[in-house]
Amino acid sequence: MEVLEARNLSVSLVGVDVLRHISFTLRRGRVLGLVGESGAGKSMLGRVIARDLPTAFKVRSGALTFQGHDLVTIAGEKHRELLGDSIAFIPQEPLTALNPVLTIGQQFDEHLGRLGVPQADRRTRMITALGNVLLHDPVTLLDRYSFQISGGMCQRVLIAMAFASEPALIVADEPTTALDVSTQAHIVQIMRKMQRDHGTALLFITHDLRLAAHVCDDILVLYAGDIVERGPARTLTAMARHPYTLALQAANPPLDGPAHRLATLPEQMPGIGAFTTLPGCRFAPRCPVADEECGRAVPPLREIAPHHFVRCSGACLTQGAKASAPEPLPVATTTPGVPVLVLKDVAKHYPGERDWLGRRRPGTDAVKAINLTVRAGEFVGIVGESGSGKSTVAKLIMGLEPITAGRIAIDGNDVSVNDSAARQVRLGTLQMVFQDPQSALNPRRPVGRLITQSLEAARSTASEADRVMRARALLAETGLSADLLQRFPSQLSGGQKQRVNIARALCVTPRLLVADEIVSGLDVSVQAQILNLLLDLRRDRGIGLVFISHDLSVVRYLCSRVLVMQHGAVVEQGDAEAVLGRPQHPYTQSLIAAVPPEDPDRPWPCNSP
Repeated sequence: MEVLEARNLSVSLVGVDVLRHISFTLRRGRVLGLVGESGAGKSMLGRVIARDLPTAFKVRSGALTFQGHDLVTIAGEKHRELLGDSIAFIPQEPLTALNPVLTIGQQFDEHLGRLGVPQADRRTRMITALGNVLLHDPVTLLDRYSFQISGGMCQRVLIAMAFASEPALIVADEPTTALDVSTQAHIVQIMRKMQRDHGTALLFITHDLRLAAHVCDDILVLYAGDIVERGPARTLTAMARHPYTLALQAANPPLDGPAHRLATLPEQMPGIGAFTTLPGCRFAPRCPVADEECGRAVPPLREIAPHHFVRCSGACLTQGAKASAPEPLPVATTTPGVPVLVLKDVAKHYPGERDWLGRRRPGTDAVKAINLTVRAGEFVGIVGESGSGKSTVAKLIMGLEPITAGRIAIDGNDVSVNDSAARQVRLGTLQMVFQDPQSALNPRRPVGRLITQSLEAARSTASEADRVMRARALLAETGLSADLLQRFPSQLSGGQKQRVNIARALCVTPRLLVADEIVSGLDVSVQAQILNLLLDLRRDRGIGLVFISHDLSVVRYLCSRVLVMQHGAVVEQGDAEAVLGRPQHPYTQSLIAAVPPEDPDRPWPCNSP
C-alpha cells in the first residue's frame, strides 16, 4: 500500500526551482532514505509535508500524496488533523524540540490530549510508550525535565511520542546526527523495532550514506534540489555510479582496511542564488567528468539496473565509476625532547549539592587519574560515549577547570595551579578549536578581525596592516580565499566557519591544538576537508593535536595513538591501529561494534532486536 507518493514535485523561490521534479513512492512498512549534504533539499521535503515552507517558498508544480490526500492542496483543517496523528515527526535536535520548562510527563500528556486520548488513560499510555523505547524507570522519567536527561534519552522520548498515535508515516530528520556511536546504534534499533511492530512507513533524512545503507530499504541521493541517484539501498551503495554519490563514499574514512588520504570535492554546494546560472546539472561545476552536455540541460534519470536510476550524461556513466589511485597518508613523525603536554594522575571531582538538611550528596568523579603524554607533531585521540569525561579532560588541559589531583606540565612547566604564570604558558603554547563554530565566532566581527583575535589577548603591538597581512596568510594556510576577510560568520558555510575557527587557533603559532568534536555533525565532504587540513598543518608546522571525538573512523584516520574513556577512566590505550583493529577491553569492542560497517550486507547493529 502506497503511503506517500511524490509526482514531479517542484518547490520554487521567486521563480527559481529549489526542488526540481522530485518523484518517489514510499509504501507501508518501508524505509526511504533521503541522503545529501546541507543545502541538498532533504529537509525541504519534510517541510512540504508539514506545510512549513519558509516565507516566499511555494510548491510550483506536481503533487505530494499521503494515503490519497494531496498534501499540497488539501484543506488546512484536514491537514492539521493528519499531523501528529497519521503523520509524525522526529526532529534532529531533541533538546531544542522539548520544552525545558515542562516535565516530560507534561509534554507527553499534552501530546496525547491533542490525539484525543482520555485523561484517565494517558499516564498508562505514557509509561507503556516510554518502556517500548527501552527507557529505564519511565515512571520517574515523567517527572524529569529535558535538561536533566541525556541527549539520547531525549531522542527516545521523541520517538515514543511519534509512535504514540501509531502513525502511518514518520519523518525522521537527522535523528542520530552528533550522537555517539553507541547511542546512535540504540536509537536505530529502537526506530527499527517500532517501525516493524507498527508497520509504519519511515522517511529517514540523513547526510550519512553508510548509515542509510543499513537503515533504509531504498535511497534517494539529492544534490542542490535534484535527485541524482536512486535505488535499493544495498544496490546503490554497492554499485554507486553518480560522481556525487561516489564522492560521498570516498569522503568517509573507513574503520578498517588500508588508510589513504580522503578525496575531497572542490568548492561547495551552490546556493539558491547560483541556481539561475545552472540550467543543466547543478553538480557539473564540481564534477570531475562533466562535459558540455551536462551544463546545457538537466540529464534524464537513466535506469542502469533494475530499479537503480542515475541522473547522468554518457560521460558520467562511462567515467564516473573510475576511481583515481588513492594518495597514501603521510607518515607521522614526532619531535624528540620535552613533551608539549604531560598529564600525570590527573583527576577531577565535582562535589555533590547539599540537600535541605545541609547534607552533602555524593559527588561525581568526572576524570579518574588519567595519564597522557603528547609530543610535538603527535596526534592523540580520546574517544568514548557522551559523559565519559572526554570534554572534561579538554577543559583541564586548557585551564578552564581546576584539577582536583595530579599534575599538568606544558613544555616542562608545571601548570597544575592555574595562576597568571600558568595562563601565560598556556596562551603561548595551546589553542582550542571548539565544536560549534557558529557559537564560537562573534557574529558582529568580520573574519579578518576574528582570526587575529588572539593578538588582542596576547596584548600584541601589531599594527592594523600587520593584522591584515597575518589574516591573509592564515586564510591561505587554511584553504580559504582572502575575499572572506570582510565577511561575517552569517555569510559563511559550516565548513568555512570551522576553517575560520582553526585559523584563529593558529594565529599565535601554538605547538598544540585541543580539538573537541570539531567535525561532529558536519557533512562528510566538509569533514574530509577539515581532516586533511589538520594533516597538512602537522606536516607544515609540526603541530601536536589532542583530538576528542566519538567517531572512531575519524580518530583512526587522524591519530597515531588513542585513549578510550569510560566513566572518567581510561580503559584502553595504545597505537590507534592496534586499539581499533584488535580491541581488548569489552567497552572498546562494544564501541567498534556500534559503528555501521562499510559492507551493507553485514548485520548492524549487532544485537539488533
